[in-house]
Parts: sequence; C-alpha cells; structure tokens
Amino acid sequence: MISKKTKYAINALVYLAKNKEEQPISVSKIANEQNIPLKFLESILVELKNARILNSKKGKYGGYFLNGTPDEIHMAKVMRLFDGAIALLPCVTYQFYEKCDECTDEETCGIRQIAMEIRNETVKRLKAATLSDIINREKKLKKK
Repeated sequence: MISKKTKYAINALVYLAKNKEEQPISVSKIANEQNIPLKFLESILVELKNARILNSKKGKYGGYFLNGTPDEIHMAKVMRLFDGAIALLPCVTYQFYEKCDECTDEETCGIRQIAMEIRNETVKRLKAATLSDIINREKKLKKK
C-alpha cells in the first residue's frame, strides 16, 4: 500500500501536469484544489524539487512547475522517493538491498525468486505509468 504522502505527491504532480499552461502554481492553490494540508504539501513539494521532479520560482507570481514533460515523470521514481523500496522482501530490492536474516541460500530460495518476479513486474508497470497515463485514464473514465 502506498503512503498518504506518496498519494498526495502523485495528486499534486497530476494537478501540475493538467495545468501546465498556468505554471508556476502556488502551493496554496495546489493544496486547496487537491484538498491536501498546506504544511504537508510544502514538505512534499520540496522533496520533489530536491529530486529534480519539480522546479520552483520565487516571488509574488512564484510557485512550482514540472521539471520535464508529463510523459517523462513515472510513478516508480515518485514511489521510491517517498516510500522507499518497491519489493516484498529486502533481499530483492533494487536500491535498498538487505540480506534476509533467516535465509541460508539466496540463490536457491523459492520465496526470493517469486518475490523478485513480483518486484520486476511491479517496477516495470510503475515505470510505464506516467503522469500522462494517469491523465489519459481519467479522461477515458469520465467519458464512460
């Protein structure tokens, strides 16, 4: 399950992608439009900026804007930023590997092999899921 922080981050990114013509967009506008607590959103947007997913502009007409196109920003990067590893077990993570305490042989561990297959498929799908994909799916669903 993804954290509330990750969900808020994705919602803010989708909002920015949908409104890219009027960027930069203020934190307060994003918070109001997306029903996200302002202080929480401020910290999320700073993390997204530090990860180079967003840029910002200071001043009276300042705010945040995407650092790239909606096609370039995928969910795997956002989820890893806020929730860490995308894996069921620490021994199959890509960026956060840890050996399992109870494991005697990783090479022959059937549980690890299944968890690795699940991780690989999950990461593949999350990397394919971009902000553009989310927006397009929402449009299709609203037409039904």
